[in-house]
Amino acid sequence: MSKERALRRAAREAEQLRVREKHERSQARRAKRRRIGARVRALRPGRTGRLAKHTRGQRAILATVLLMGLLLIWTLVGSVALSIALTLLLVLALPVLAVIAFDK
Repeated sequence: MSKERALRRAAREAEQLRVREKHERSQARRAKRRRIGARVRALRPGRTGRLAKHTRGQRAILATVLLMGLLLIWTLVGSVALSIALTLLLVLALPVLAVIAFDK
């Protein structure tokens, strides 16, 4: 009877050891991934440029306004030269509109 208990205990301890080692390996992989991720985030610059000050929703609104303006210009204006001039004017005026609209 005691030999059977000893065998069961040994099997149980071996299984616990395997589970513990597997858990430790996964923890080590997770820690390594975090270290690498932190290093990559430190090297990667954040958002820069004129549109960095705006949220994703604000940038979407700006892009929509730009596309709608371009669509209106190119469909309603008959002259190609005037369409190009108005497109340039819209592109140059967009940052001003963003400052006025979003107060940044």
